[in-house]
Amino acid sequence: MTTAPAEAGWRFRQPSVIPGFGVTLGFSLTYLTLIILIPLSGLVWHTAALGWADFWAIATDRRTIKALQVSFGTAFVAAAVNVVFGTLVAWVLVRYRFPGRRILDAMVDLPFALPTAVAGIALTSLYAPKGWVGSLLAPLGIKVAYTPLGIVIALIFVGLPFVVRTVQPIIEEIDREVEEAAATLGANRFQTISRVLLPGLTPAIVTGFALAFARGVGEYGSVIFIAGNLPYVSEIAPLLIVIRLEEFHYAAATGIATIMLAISFLMLLVINLIQSWSRKRYG
Repeated sequence: MTTAPAEAGWRFRQPSVIPGFGVTLGFSLTYLTLIILIPLSGLVWHTAALGWADFWAIATDRRTIKALQVSFGTAFVAAAVNVVFGTLVAWVLVRYRFPGRRILDAMVDLPFALPTAVAGIALTSLYAPKGWVGSLLAPLGIKVAYTPLGIVIALIFVGLPFVVRTVQPIIEEIDREVEEAAATLGANRFQTISRVLLPGLTPAIVTGFALAFARGVGEYGSVIFIAGNLPYVSEIAPLLIVIRLEEFHYAAATGIATIMLAISFLMLLVINLIQSWSRKRYG
């Protein structure tokens, strides 16, 4: 009498929808190598040809430092603002039903589809001293266009969808009964938000922040029109790279780009570590 494989305790691996681990892994590694690793390696290679003294001179140049401060500082502020208001927008879209909800939901994705240069021109015309919004802020002594504040506004515009679309699916998974149970146990609204809702949303919020921040650091098209591009004031690092390329100073351009790459990698590494910690704690 033969024993069936199941009776003998044999286990069969469920076939994958996409067969061939070796083939798919090889394709993935090849794709990542061609698209990401080779260009980045070329950037580092060109920078290494500078020599330490030249690279240090570029890295410590006052204009370079200021441009990096503007790029990373405004991207961080914009991402932090988007975390707050993007989470609120996602909550409204998931929890409430109201006329025009689908239109509002579609508007969130507009920064994805709209050319960044068009967005920059539109924002500049609105926030310029004689624009619709800028003319209202001018009597209050608030100047948006051609200042770092204008850069923050532009980065908020392009980064909002990253937070909304990252947090929205997690909010949809949170059962309303959890909130009702918290209220039944005597929790007020603040306690429900801080102790019941936020722990589950924290990993998604951190991910949304990282995506919005990464987009903001490298943003160019929507920023150059509203920034004013004043050296030491509102000049971003990507624009400085373009200026160095137009000056045929390729070494300086690759040096600045390598510095941006290193800082971005370190900051994203820290964000990913925080995200991993939050998942272990609240997951």
